[in-house]
Amino acid sequence: MELHWLPFESFEDIERIKKRSHEVPCLIFKHSTRCNICSIAKYRLEDDWDFKPDEMEAYYLDVLIYRPVSLQVAETFQVYHESPQVLLIVDGECIYDASQLDITLEELREGLTATRI
Repeated sequence: MELHWLPFESFEDIERIKKRSHEVPCLIFKHSTRCNICSIAKYRLEDDWDFKPDEMEAYYLDVLIYRPVSLQVAETFQVYHESPQVLLIVDGECIYDASQLDITLEELREGLTATRI
């Protein structure tokens, strides 16, 4: 499957994603275009992505352009701000987060499965 990133650019998007996560799990990917590790993590997600559109939505947040929004995401979901970083949002809560090269599709799937048991 191809990964289709949805834009994440504003403080309003935080609430929109929280609300949407009650219908479908939402992945937030915090990315810096100046970081090689970010590029590797993004590539790995895109290359391995096998979620159907109704299984998970993926949001892309550029931490350089939208730094205040990225910092608010960390505060809202009570995680330490890092980049690259993924946050898995389900029912308005961050149920899983990972950063750097710990970002893998396998770990995301495990985090998602653990909440549904």
